[in-house]
Amino acid sequence: MPRSKAETTKTNSSNARLGFEEILWKAADEQRGHMDAAEYKHVVLGLIFLKYISDAFEEIYDKLSLDEYADPEDRDEYLAENIFWVPLEARWTYLQSNAKKPEIGKLVDDGMAAIEKENPSLKGVLPKDYGRPDLDKTLLGRLIDLIGTIGLGTAASRSKDILGRVYEYFLGQFASAEGKKGGQFYTPTCVVKVLVEMLEPYKGRIYDPCCGSGGMFVQSEKFVEAHGGRIGDISIYGQESNPTTWKLCKMNLAIRGIDCNLGSNPADSFRHDLHKDLKADFIIANPPFNMSAWGGDGLAEDSRWQYGTPPAGNANYAWIQHMISHLNPNGYAGFVLANGSMSSSQSGEGEIRKAIVDADLVDCMVALPGQLFYNTQIPACLWFLTRNKNNGKFRKRTGETLFIDARKMGVLIDRVHRELTEAEITRIAETYHNWRGCGKGEYEDVAGFCKSATWDEIKGHGYVLTPGRYVGAEATEDDDEPFEEKIERLTKLLGEQFSESSKLEAEIRKNLRGLGYDI
Repeated sequence: MPRSKAETTKTNSSNARLGFEEILWKAADEQRGHMDAAEYKHVVLGLIFLKYISDAFEEIYDKLSLDEYADPEDRDEYLAENIFWVPLEARWTYLQSNAKKPEIGKLVDDGMAAIEKENPSLKGVLPKDYGRPDLDKTLLGRLIDLIGTIGLGTAASRSKDILGRVYEYFLGQFASAEGKKGGQFYTPTCVVKVLVEMLEPYKGRIYDPCCGSGGMFVQSEKFVEAHGGRIGDISIYGQESNPTTWKLCKMNLAIRGIDCNLGSNPADSFRHDLHKDLKADFIIANPPFNMSAWGGDGLAEDSRWQYGTPPAGNANYAWIQHMISHLNPNGYAGFVLANGSMSSSQSGEGEIRKAIVDADLVDCMVALPGQLFYNTQIPACLWFLTRNKNNGKFRKRTGETLFIDARKMGVLIDRVHRELTEAEITRIAETYHNWRGCGKGEYEDVAGFCKSATWDEIKGHGYVLTPGRYVGAEATEDDDEPFEEKIERLTKLLGEQFSESSKLEAEIRKNLRGLGYDI
């Protein structure tokens, strides 16, 4: 039996992973019992992190043990390799050997505390509540044994990749299990890939003012690696206001060996900008949609509102202007917002959007399909801004904006969630690159999909930036049937359907009368 497009895509996506990630998730999820996903998340992800740093440590330890002139217990040997120092009581071999003991929860807590003490960059980051009475210690022991299978005895470099991908997969699964709450820390991978593939952050400073669990940074580093670049060529800056999510981000980046300046503590980007003087080459973000309680009343005179004061009841245009303020003269920003941001005229938003368009900052707008996000059914779009459309590296696009309508793209991966396929992501990104003049092909407008619009056209549409206003209807193939013949055929068909409808109505009325109901 042939598979549906969705089934085929899902299978291909699974093959692209390691194969055992889903099995591992299922096994771990079966252990959850009555524990809430939001609570269980920290139990599992904390153990995965502990397994990663222990694996990396053990690889160096084994090498040093073979060198008669080296001391495998010399902390400096590990710091020189940029590896976390793991005290004896926190090493995975020690914890797994004690996994069946009733005191395993306390042993894990002690191990986490010891790691934080020896590694200042992790201070206050790791979960340390495995010893609490309500956490089933038999369940905890089984989890430790299960996570102990990750790595399959390979070198830490391989284990790092496996553990990182398992961590990322689990983040997505927990986001799905938590529903709306989960979306606060996780942006679907396919959305992040669109942003990264379009912006191509090969080199320079990358900034995310609401970085969640760090998915934008992970994909940026993956992109650089996949295209033969050097990871050291990019510098990463982020900020996150939620303390729990900030910790998740720190662990997610540490498990991949990614250096990132997240500030010394979680903080609100509007009221306490930790990177006030930063001018970024690339900004990639997924701010909270339509955020109402953002402190706008106390920031009315803020210098960031160059294009107009954003309404106190909606942070969309505060996020946009915050990011513009952090762009360098040749920088690019790509971010996700609710669809309403493209057309809203409430509380002065229309005037702010007009000022941004008139300043020629809007490079590209992408309308996304629905059902991509775990936390909201609100339709979303992507904004791409730049301060310089006349960048010498690309085709001059002064006074033009590219509109892409991707609403018909994506395949269902379950009843309520949709994903963009790799081919669709490539098509969107290549369309943008061809338009900018840095792609492999020539750009051309495609009815129903993309349109390069001038400032006059945007002005003519009242500064509304919804792609559907510009791309028009998709072209349809002409079936060569003469118009008069088609009308005659369709009229005849409609008459037959009307006749059949009358017969059915009479039959229904007759049956109802037989039951004592006359209409």
